[in-house]
Amino acid sequence: MFSTQTSSGGSDPAGTDHPPQAIVVMGVAGSGKTTVAALLAGRLGASFAEGDDFHSPANVAKMAAGHPLDDDDRWPWLRGIRDWFAKELNEGRSAVVPCSALRRSYRDLLETAGSESTGPVRFVHLTGSYDLLRTRIQGRAGHFMKPEMLDSQLAALEPLEDDEPGFGVDITPRPDQIVDEILRRLGEDD
Repeated sequence: MFSTQTSSGGSDPAGTDHPPQAIVVMGVAGSGKTTVAALLAGRLGASFAEGDDFHSPANVAKMAAGHPLDDDDRWPWLRGIRDWFAKELNEGRSAVVPCSALRRSYRDLLETAGSESTGPVRFVHLTGSYDLLRTRIQGRAGHFMKPEMLDSQLAALEPLEDDEPGFGVDITPRPDQIVDEILRRLGEDD
């Protein structure tokens, strides 16, 4: 149903011993989740899975037709991501997935993949202006997410709260600079 890749066998590139962690690169369409998450996974030597690949064919068809998903559509998708994270953490590997994770309740579910023994789930919220997000979506060819759906995602978005394990990062810089900032904030920079 989905493809995954593991970079460097999940080892820490700096050679230090860190417990495995799961990182959700979250945000609305057009924020660059997949690009940033793939770069981040490579820099961390973590497993990577494309969050969209966990969607059912029915979900993809619904979004391609310009209809936003409802919670009945999203819960099985989110449980699939959670279960993949749990598997990676239980096998001692860090993992990164791009996933919109728009609502607190969705993030609460994803967090259940982590534990004291396997490591936490953390959230990196990619943020940007409406104009930048819409321009990026309009520039995509062949993606199921339509520019009109940005408004529904922004309306549904519940930004990270202070008690959630994560932080926001601005998407204006280049992707490699965004990843540098994420690593600095995670305490993983070289």
